[in-house]
Amino acid sequence: MQSKNLLIAIAALLVSCSGNNDKSDAYGNFEATEVIVSSQAQGIILWLNVEEGQVLRSGQYVGLVDTIDLYLKKEQLIQQKATVATRIAMISSQEEVQEQQKKNLMVDKKRIDNLFRDGAATQKQVDDINGAIDLIDKQIMSFKVRKATVRDEIKTIERQTDQVNESLRKCHIKNPVNGTVLTKLSEAGEVTGFGKPLFKIANLDNIKLKVYVSGAQLARIRIGQEVEVLVDKDEKSNRKLRGTITWISQTAEFTPKIIQTKKERVNLVYAVKVSVKNDGTLKIGMPGEINFNKPSDD
Repeated sequence: MQSKNLLIAIAALLVSCSGNNDKSDAYGNFEATEVIVSSQAQGIILWLNVEEGQVLRSGQYVGLVDTIDLYLKKEQLIQQKATVATRIAMISSQEEVQEQQKKNLMVDKKRIDNLFRDGAATQKQVDDINGAIDLIDKQIMSFKVRKATVRDEIKTIERQTDQVNESLRKCHIKNPVNGTVLTKLSEAGEVTGFGKPLFKIANLDNIKLKVYVSGAQLARIRIGQEVEVLVDKDEKSNRKLRGTITWISQTAEFTPKIIQTKKERVNLVYAVKVSVKNDGTLKIGMPGEINFNKPSDD
């Protein structure tokens, strides 16, 4: 009887050991870096060629927000700049008249200076011609200042035009990253505003499996280490993939409630992210497991 009980105990121990060997080192769920693309302009969405599951490339234009108001404002600024520019031409012509008058006065000054040296002109005549030349110089300087002021006004209009051009550019909705559209949040014909979400996209070519390990397991892992990734193939078997550890949390946290039993959920663990090349079957939220020392050759 004792021998029979001993055999049963040994068998139970072997089954227990076998079960422990089959148990993976860590569990978690797949995730990806999701990018929410938002509107940078306000107005009616004229078109938005985005569908859930669609693969988009970085820099691809996918939509347009109404630009009529901005276009009219730009036309107004262009006309305003042209009107202001005519003032420079008018001031320049007035300045040229003063320059010619100064040349004439300089001829008179030379003649009066010669007469004054010969005693044929008075000091008052000399003072009068010098005063007239000084007055002309001040008038010419005032024209130069007026032209500089108008040029500054033109530069201000040009800066305003640049701002409108930038706003027009932002009306064209451009996809920022390579990836797959996860959710479409707006439709053509809707009124959008600055910061309103349009669609959500994520690069699913390489997906991350976020798992949690205990402090005792930290010594067995490092960034860059290859690990075996297991995902469900059917109810009884798993599919093996190769993964690489890309991130290990520096701080401990309580095990998330979705992981394992209530007893395990109160343990302190460290989050770890494993990068896995996606063959198209891995989805965000899908559960996965990893083994540290068994990288797959698949």
